[in-house]
Amino acid sequence: QVQLVESGGGLVQAGDFLRLSCVASGRTFSGYDMGWFRQAPGKEREFVASISSGYFTYYAASVKGRFTIARDNAKNTVYLQMDSLIPEDTAVYYCAAGTVVSSASQSSYAYWGQGTQVTVSS
Repeated sequence: QVQLVESGGGLVQAGDFLRLSCVASGRTFSGYDMGWFRQAPGKEREFVASISSGYFTYYAASVKGRFTIARDNAKNTVYLQMDSLIPEDTAVYYCAAGTVVSSASQSSYAYWGQGTQVTVSS
């Protein structure tokens, strides 16, 4: 089992930045692929970014160039640096872990955190 706890969300203005963190406990963190997903009010949860155990990264088109995913295996932590935030980024952000075949597919991830709220005002 892997437990995931997100933090770092909050209320910011458009153009600001936030850094989300997700700390994992349980089995060996370094062997897992990690992903960030988000769910806006009234919408389905969608893929944001992923980083494989081999540090390969992948981004949704809507965040590419603004968001950066990174991992620190020594700290069992994955980060999501979010720059140039826009109101459309408002959502609950979820961290996920798994042995992934398709990094953008939610079904590839076995473990999920509870989420952290990000609100971007205009």
